[in-house]
Amino acid sequence: MRRLTWAGRAFRAQPYAVQAIWISLWLAVGFAVWEGQWSLAFVALATFGASLVPLVLVARLGMRLPMPFIVGIVGFVYATIFLGEAFDFYHRYPWWDVVMHGGSAIGFGLMGFLFVFLLFEGDRYAAPAWAMALIAFCVAVTIGAVWEIFEFGMDQLFGLNMQKSGLPDTMGDLIVDVIGGAFGALCGYLFLRGQELGGFTEVLGDFVMMNRARFRRLRGSRRRNRGPEG
Repeated sequence: MRRLTWAGRAFRAQPYAVQAIWISLWLAVGFAVWEGQWSLAFVALATFGASLVPLVLVARLGMRLPMPFIVGIVGFVYATIFLGEAFDFYHRYPWWDVVMHGGSAIGFGLMGFLFVFLLFEGDRYAAPAWAMALIAFCVAVTIGAVWEIFEFGMDQLFGLNMQKSGLPDTMGDLIVDVIGGAFGALCGYLFLRGQELGGFTEVLGDFVMMNRARFRRLRGSRRRNRGPEG
């Protein structure tokens, strides 16, 4: 009973978009079981489980995520696994793969910057802004490259067709990863420079403020920016 109560509170604490996605997944599970479509039930359950992993991991680390991050993560998992595989969006819409790779690359670029900023405990002047942005870019592109290696391995070992058209698909994905990662890194650079870029730099600031204890040197950085007092 306590677990059910905890689960209910955790569900209500999520943004409405996330609640809608989770409800749709469980409705799909119910429909699939009723119709005997076991593959659909498996994909829906796998999507639900995958959407929980990053949220649970962040909670275990004692950190909090801004609402746009939560919606983006769960929405991406839903679009990639459930819509992409269960409803075959990758074949129905040729642009779907490009959008997924571009969106994930931007997200990894943002997370790469936050990872670097965490290492410096929020010290804006521990390294040049361009250097932090460059590391964030490298993180995003590295993750994209590792994913392409994973797709190649799955195709070779299990006879799947994750790479679709082979080399053209792989290179197209990598190009999109580079563009998206560069944009995410640019957001981090502008954040360090105190400049705005839509809601992207704002969500970085929200993450820093929500996890203020992890950025212990942020205040000291601002003082140095103002110069000596007195």
